[in-house]
Amino acid sequence: MQIAHTIAELRHLLRHSQHPVFVPTMGNLHDGHLGLIGQAKALGDVTVASIFVNRLQFLPHEDFDTYPRTWESDCAKLAAAGCDVLFAPNEKELYPEPQVYKVHPPAELADILEGHFRPGFFVGVSTVVMKLFACVFSEAQGRRAAVFGKKDYQQLMVIRNMVQQFALPIEIVAGETQRAPDGLALSSRNGYLSETERAEAVQLSLAIQQLARDAQKAGTGLAERLPDIEAHVTATLVRRGWTPDYLTVRRRSDLQPPQAGDAVVVLGAAKLGATRLIDNLEV
Repeated sequence: MQIAHTIAELRHLLRHSQHPVFVPTMGNLHDGHLGLIGQAKALGDVTVASIFVNRLQFLPHEDFDTYPRTWESDCAKLAAAGCDVLFAPNEKELYPEPQVYKVHPPAELADILEGHFRPGFFVGVSTVVMKLFACVFSEAQGRRAAVFGKKDYQQLMVIRNMVQQFALPIEIVAGETQRAPDGLALSSRNGYLSETERAEAVQLSLAIQQLARDAQKAGTGLAERLPDIEAHVTATLVRRGWTPDYLTVRRRSDLQPPQAGDAVVVLGAAKLGATRLIDNLEV
């Protein structure tokens, strides 16, 4: 695996690539990330990963400074997974001056759910992804693709819509959520959980599964019954000591409240102790 710390180095390494496939990460890698690398390898001639903890997508009270940086372990995992090129810029390289030009996704998608509880999050995500795309794909002559995990479902939708709106010649490929044997969605922030919290953490995915079953049972009456269904499942988590931000059923196409017959996705975000976890399930 070759490592580039500057944009110039990255472009030099990729100068002969015809079909690069890109997997952006913030490091602290787990099997979910490595699954995306494996998926990427089947799609192109060069697999590129990035490690960059993006300050723009953290709120002032969030964990930017304490977000785990596990450089040596990450490099070893990526190399073992068959990653060809790792792009690992520092802040000064990617943001040599204040990033005043930013990508603002539409409020109806970006200011709900995650965007409601983390204002500005998707501006930070969209801006860094657009910039990383410019770094990775500038030399490509043929097919370009990037792989994003479904665990961050709303993020995947924001990036897909951004690529479509800007007519970027990049295929956005979705990777299925990787889970621990008990069903907990793999996440870098799972490492924050105590042993007791880790045993409890699976209850978020169980609550989402229950909400999915209840939504299916509601059938054509889903729109009318949905507030009560969501409130019931949310109350179950609260009684177990969680602090939910949302547990909701939304239309897959735009994450708006569903009507009868819509394909839906169940999404949840909740704090267990000091750790905020997210998960989702397509129904």
